Amino acid sequence: MFNFRLQVFYTVAKRLSFTKAAEELFISQPAVTKHIKELEDQFNLPLFTRKGNKILLSPAGKTLLKHTEHLQEIYRRIEFEMNQFNQTQKGTLHVGSSTSITQYILPPLLAQFHSTHQEVKVELLNGNSEQIEQALLNKDIELGILESKSKRREIHYTPFLKDEIVLVCSSKNHLAKNDEISPEELKHINLLLREPGSGTLEVIADTLKQKGIRLSDLQVEMQLGSTEAIKSYLQHSDCMAFISIHAIFDELKNNTLKIIEIKELQFLRDFYFITPLGPLGGLPELLIQFLTRNHKL
Repeated sequence: MFNFRLQVFYTVAKRLSFTKAAEELFISQPAVTKHIKELEDQFNLPLFTRKGNKILLSPAGKTLLKHTEHLQEIYRRIEFEMNQFNQTQKGTLHVGSSTSITQYILPPLLAQFHSTHQEVKVELLNGNSEQIEQALLNKDIELGILESKSKRREIHYTPFLKDEIVLVCSSKNHLAKNDEISPEELKHINLLLREPGSGTLEVIADTLKQKGIRLSDLQVEMQLGSTEAIKSYLQHSDCMAFISIHAIFDELKNNTLKIIEIKELQFLRDFYFITPLGPLGGLPELLIQFLTRNHKL
């Protein structure tokens, strides 16, 4: 329903690449160029400027992008609300979620959602919590699901489900003979941590701080960008790592990883839905309601 020429402009403006826009829209690069040229002729203004091999938005392009984002939201709401008269939901919903949620929680739920709402297309963006928050603020997504809650005032956070981060090591690690360690012993163990910007790392830092332990006090052997990378690394090292309990069900069942308790210390958190401030409706609300009803974790 959304004006296709504006959709082409929006995609080029967000990707800052004619080639990437053509690939995303499944049209040729000359077709992309033609649509942009027609818009520039219509307004008698350049929408992009070139700087070497890169393109940038012109002042007029920045203004058009702002209004195009507003128009896209209006069209999404029109489509959703008009479909309610037929008791159908249609359209594309752009969702972002942090890595662990994308890998271990959402896929089966999204499969159920698709079987119920086959006319709704979900496009899922994966990244760490910081990246997903920024994608929401940039209007690249309409709904995010995160592993932590930051303090961004321009974002609304709604609790989704509970999680616990646990300390684990390979069952072959000589430290696996211990069932429990003290918080002070953490300072003398080689650890793997997630990368800066990770919601998991933020929860770990905040919880340890309550015991007077800083991340700089820890013996960090490496920081890795995914839980799967950390799990694989653990199998070939004597490190320990903090991992969401939802990510290690198979490893615990197969006895390849072991949880090591920390005396009087638990890393508890909520997973959150994130949405822009203001009233929520349409497809984001539909998916939130579905996930809230159907998760079994």
